[in-house]
Amino acid sequence: MRLKDKIAIITGAASGIGKATAMLFAQHGAKVVVADIDENGANQTVEAIHEAGKEAIYVYTDVTIADNTERMVQETVGTYGKPDILFNNAGIAMRLPVGELQEADWHRCLDVNLTGVYLCAKAVIPEMQKNGGGSIINMSSIYGIVGADVRAAYVASKGGVTNLTRGMALDYAQDNIRVNCLCPGFVETPLVAGVVRTPEGYRELADKHPMKRLGQPEEIAYGALYLASDESAFVTGIALPIDGGYTAG
Repeated sequence: MRLKDKIAIITGAASGIGKATAMLFAQHGAKVVVADIDENGANQTVEAIHEAGKEAIYVYTDVTIADNTERMVQETVGTYGKPDILFNNAGIAMRLPVGELQEADWHRCLDVNLTGVYLCAKAVIPEMQKNGGGSIINMSSIYGIVGADVRAAYVASKGGVTNLTRGMALDYAQDNIRVNCLCPGFVETPLVAGVVRTPEGYRELADKHPMKRLGQPEEIAYGALYLASDESAFVTGIALPIDGGYTAG
């Protein structure tokens, strides 16, 4: 087991990539803290982990609120001990160009996708420092590497995550806290399903990838598993594309 006795916090773990990662981390021996605002979905993730004979708890967490992220870490420490892994996976999508983007939408997208990463990391880093290190994995995107149309706030938020990752990696390398980010292409998740509702739309998205398909949540989860495990002990500050070749061109 690649994460035996590790303690992992995963935000946005009620569905999609977060749920797949929670299940995979538990399978590999981690004690998992499922953090999400979706109480029903998060409890389903916890139940699935329990049914597999593994350990998990749910902590309601709005990543845009500092009190929530601090409580998330406190409940983790109180239940399992100091966290070894933080996967900042919570996020939202938004498809609007700047001229049509309301200020409230802009702030909401950056609050969840970027400020949420900062707040969760800020809460967990002191505990990792006490513990002698840890792994922080941030969810960026292919749009944290390349640009895209009609996604102004989303592209800005994910570009911010990619460079925040690099800055944090440099700040905490001497504390043995590794900070990396994942940059998935389009993945078959509820987030994508909420934007693309037709078979033609899915085909169009698939065709953007040289492999001519969308990714699966489990394929992204295995990238997170590598970055969470000791196998990546000499890896920090990277943006890892898992994108079917999208960013290769």
